[in-house]
Amino acid sequence: MTATELAAYLRAYADSFAAPVQHDSDVVSVTGAAGGFVVRTTQTTWRARNLVVATGWSDQPHVPALAAGLPRGITQVTPVSYRNPAQLSDGGVLIVGAGATGVQLADELAAAGRDVVLAVGQHSRVPRRYRGMDIWWWMERVGVLAATIDDVGDPRQARHEGSLQLVGRDDRRDVDLPALHAAGVQVVGRAVAVDGSRVRLAADLVATTAAADDRLRRLLDQIDDYITAQGLDAEVLPVARPGRLRVTDPPAQLDLSDRGIATVVWATGYRRPYPWLRLPVLDRHGEIAQRRGVTSVEGVYVLGQRFQYRRDSNFIDGVRHDASYLARCIALRHADRHPTAC
Repeated sequence: MTATELAAYLRAYADSFAAPVQHDSDVVSVTGAAGGFVVRTTQTTWRARNLVVATGWSDQPHVPALAAGLPRGITQVTPVSYRNPAQLSDGGVLIVGAGATGVQLADELAAAGRDVVLAVGQHSRVPRRYRGMDIWWWMERVGVLAATIDDVGDPRQARHEGSLQLVGRDDRRDVDLPALHAAGVQVVGRAVAVDGSRVRLAADLVATTAAADDRLRRLLDQIDDYITAQGLDAEVLPVARPGRLRVTDPPAQLDLSDRGIATVVWATGYRRPYPWLRLPVLDRHGEIAQRRGVTSVEGVYVLGQRFQYRRDSNFIDGVRHDASYLARCIALRHADRHPTAC
């Protein structure tokens, strides 16, 4: 579905049973009250016995503190404020961050004739298609998306992995680092410090790309094993593995002035501030502490968090599993039954 088609689908779903959706209503505060909670919005005040925080995993763009060290003459934007290449100042562009957003912007700006440098940290890459099928189809088939938080060694790290380097256009082109390098994008290490027009770069590019390639290899091995086990070898294309980025001597710093770079795009992820959520549910990192969407405050639940329970918990298709589980928990609580699972 395109974005327009998806919005129409959701609108039709809400209309099908007259769901009481209140548009353009910002939440000002959520506080505890006798018997439940008080939700104050810019339009009205609600009282509820149960509360589900479903504001999603991504909210406010994160700009690292080192951005303050850039000269005033450098234009700084985030993906939220970016619209098109013509919007940016003339000259080269440094993109910091190589998740899905960073690589897509690098691809678009390079195609527009801009000199682009991409600063890369930890990332995950997969091909848009593998052996003739979309990579999402394969990941669902082999069970990658159904993996739970109990299956990983470090839940916090798993929840903060970079988004996959994919593009959603009809041509389904790859936009990973080798493809960008071939398109003229200079790939450098992670930006770690700024001193005027000089950006210091970590010497970790070889290590981070090798780690991403290793994760990719394991995934494709898993897919190939599934194909063989299911007897599908004759039904799909032959094995053709994506190429690797060959980096030999990445620079230790980048002088924006010398390079003619006039814009820095901070594609460094998002944060989830909850200044309106005045309940004791946040951990020391400012995230909602939960187990399968159930928090320590009775009656407060969360939905749509990254790897909330399954790997696809914050995906449009995957959120249904957590929604079903929480609906059961709320229904049992409403009936004054408290299952140990909730």
